[in-house]
Amino acid sequence: MQLNRRQFVLAAVAAGLCGGASHAAAAGGNPLPSYPAGMTEDQVDALFERALAELQAKTEANVARWGIGDWDVDLERGVIGFATRDGGRVQADVQVIGTYVAARESWMWGWDHPSVPAPIAAHARLVRDFGQRQGLLTMQRRVVEGLGADMAWGFTALAAHLAGAAGAYRGPTGGTFVFMTHGTLRPV
Repeated sequence: MQLNRRQFVLAAVAAGLCGGASHAAAAGGNPLPSYPAGMTEDQVDALFERALAELQAKTEANVARWGIGDWDVDLERGVIGFATRDGGRVQADVQVIGTYVAARESWMWGWDHPSVPAPIAAHARLVRDFGQRQGLLTMQRRVVEGLGADMAWGFTALAAHLAGAAGAYRGPTGGTFVFMTHGTLRPV
């Protein structure tokens, strides 16, 4: 069964809500968004809408500024790089939110992925923690079956929102897509 984003949110909210707590950004101690206990389905849906809109705006700004092309990632160093339209390169710190296999409609969270070093999964853990506080079981299960790619983007947008990331990228690797958030792109 494939759930669209709204169906996912409604199912997650129906599972029950629990309390929230504020976070501080891992880098720099900047305050991050905090959400109260007992968010309604409309509030959770609005949060996903806001996160997706924020990510779309950030993506458009990054593409307009740099003209993003070929990509590479070094998970040991925690860096993603892109070719730019002028033949240069930009890079940023990277976080893996999860991987998505379209043929199986299967999502595996970065917070417990065997190929993702723990420091590179901090943004994924923010989503897991949010899901725990709000009773959203899909954010707490290591592997989630039956979700469309739209939910993979929804999870990634929420991670970018919660972490204050500068953008996100979906990198194809064979039949699997790696969904990542990244920091501010800088020339190298």
